[in-house]
Amino acid sequence: MEETIINKVSQSGLLTINLEELYDESQRKLLDIKDQLYMGLMLKEKEFREYIKTNDWEVYRGCLVAVTCSTDAIVPTWAYMLIANKLSGVAKQFIFGSPQELESLMFIRKIDTLDLSLYEGQRVVIKGCSDKPVPVSAYVYLTEKLTPLVKSIMYGEPCSTVPVYKKA
Repeated sequence: MEETIINKVSQSGLLTINLEELYDESQRKLLDIKDQLYMGLMLKEKEFREYIKTNDWEVYRGCLVAVTCSTDAIVPTWAYMLIANKLSGVAKQFIFGSPQELESLMFIRKIDTLDLSLYEGQRVVIKGCSDKPVPVSAYVYLTEKLTPLVKSIMYGEPCSTVPVYKKA
């Protein structure tokens, strides 16, 4: 007697979203201005403008850049604006913030480009395991965007999921 193996997962009608597919492979760089501070405490305009003028901005070409100051210092807003001006058109994307905030923002921007109407009224699994770093904020943001649209949201793998949301 021959038994037929039935793939119940493929017949379940679950749609899977793999956030790992949204990962941008571009090189990441941190631009920390702490070394541009006078005595590690404050920024001097003349010296900083010289740094802006002479720094090799091409090292950021095509990169994802987190701009920050890792010390507790007095840094005027215009200093970051000067950096933004130099990175504009050179870096692929840049933010003021930590590398973790950069990752989060990159995923949020990608999620915002998805056509989520495809998932309207559907049962959705947000894939949990990945080889690439996907921040928790991406899972939270996607859940926020999907909740008003879908029938249900689950986390994990289609064969082993954790229920997150079910429409009443």
